[in-house]
Amino acid sequence: MLETVRGVLGWCTLLNWGVLLLWLLTLIFARDGLRALHGQWFSIAPDRFDEVHYRLMGAYKLGILLLNLVPYLALRIVG
Repeated sequence: MLETVRGVLGWCTLLNWGVLLLWLLTLIFARDGLRALHGQWFSIAPDRFDEVHYRLMGAYKLGILLLNLVPYLALRIVG
């Protein structure tokens, strides 16, 4: 059972880092298209758009660390 939970947390950590990397690459290479898409739904300034994504990526990264990586490492240490 412990090994299963450890495996799930490990895979969740890797998959979430993959999502974060995809998000970053999308912002780097398709920022204008993403702004145009979101601009159809929301009235948001370009500087604010970047700030919102930067903050959300930081919160997502913190979530990965606290909810996936730290429990995984704790289970690896325990046994």
